[in-house]
Amino acid sequence: MVEQRLRSLFIHSAAQVVTLAGPRRPRVGREMEELGLIENGAVLIEGDIVAAVGPADEVAAALPDTVKRWDARGLVVLPGFVDAHTHLVFAGDRVQEFELRARGLSYEEIAHRGGGIRTTVRQTRAASEDELFELARHRLRWFLAHGTTTLEVKSGYGLSRQEEVKLLRVIRRLQQEGPLEIVLTLLAAHVVPEEYEADRSAYLRMIIEELLPDVAREGLAEYHDVFCDVGAFTVEEARILMEAARAHGLKLRVHAEQLAHTGAARLAAELGARTADHLDRVTEADIAALAEAGVMAVLLPGACFHLGRRDYPPARKLIEAGVPVVLATDFNPGTSPTPSMPMILALACTQMGMTPAEAITAATINAAYSLDRGHRVGSLEVGKQADLILCEASDYRHIPYFFGVNLVRAVFKRGRLVYDRAREEQAFRE
Repeated sequence: MVEQRLRSLFIHSAAQVVTLAGPRRPRVGREMEELGLIENGAVLIEGDIVAAVGPADEVAAALPDTVKRWDARGLVVLPGFVDAHTHLVFAGDRVQEFELRARGLSYEEIAHRGGGIRTTVRQTRAASEDELFELARHRLRWFLAHGTTTLEVKSGYGLSRQEEVKLLRVIRRLQQEGPLEIVLTLLAAHVVPEEYEADRSAYLRMIIEELLPDVAREGLAEYHDVFCDVGAFTVEEARILMEAARAHGLKLRVHAEQLAHTGAARLAAELGARTADHLDRVTEADIAALAEAGVMAVLLPGACFHLGRRDYPPARKLIEAGVPVVLATDFNPGTSPTPSMPMILALACTQMGMTPAEAITAATINAAYSLDRGHRVGSLEVGKQADLILCEASDYRHIPYFFGVNLVRAVFKRGRLVYDRAREEQAFRE
């Protein structure tokens, strides 16, 4: 991993600079098509912020010859991707379940046999904090190489007071180390662990009376999430947990309407959750409620793809209803083991009817606002953090078009060059 700080850097002559400049709020409807595109564009970085953006000749006019320059001819420059839904920290894998699904078993059948999330819980509990840290640290390199500069990370594979705190401490260590910016979410309400099967209410009491106070006291999470679906938590249970989390100062997110329609999206709207995630089985009435409440929709087509499903979330209906749409990887060992936002963009375009411009908006500025960071990341505007990526493409549409191909050439985080593919390739050759 390259980490190099440049006092001033003039990135110039880009085929396109995708700025995402616009209103200081999530983009909705037709606004999602407005990329603030600049042909033959340039970005000036001063320290860790964007100092200027515009046509290359205009930005260059006032610069001294001593400024460090990067010729981006033939490249597209755009904001770093913001991945707003990941399950980064876990041990082991679920490759056996992947094979079982290829042989015809469903996700639900595997879970009913004791597999699924609980398999990862057993493997994760058996790992030490240091082991989990090193595993997650390695995976973060994958995200970085695919252009992600900010990501949300959930707990959820501990499912006990001690183990959930362990996972959140791992995530906090990753946050403190950098270079990626990490947002912490508590997801103790992933599924009910095996030891509480006979008394679900006792598990809820543990979260409310013991875990939430621990998390609040140590400042271990910014958000609280709950998997409200069949095989997980009911709407009534989710309501109790969400209200308790909000009382402890945590902001709300909800896994909603993925496997079945439960009413979770309406609950998200009622309680003012920041996001409702998945939404594969959402109804038009749900969509209207989300739009009215201003809840953002985080769509996760990677999970549908990996599970071999055809019922992708209704992105077009959500966009047309005025719901701010976000795209994320849902990186996890069971249903979406991909760190690639470019691949998610491809799925959004081919399977959900989103345009390339809408997909990029959903993966940058809207995703940033879903994490309450749109004021400083997600777009290339003067005064914002210099989080940007350079892609080997002459047109931004190439990013989802060449699916399965990683076009990311270089990544900057807070003005630092943190990934340079050419340099890594050279090191490999040597």
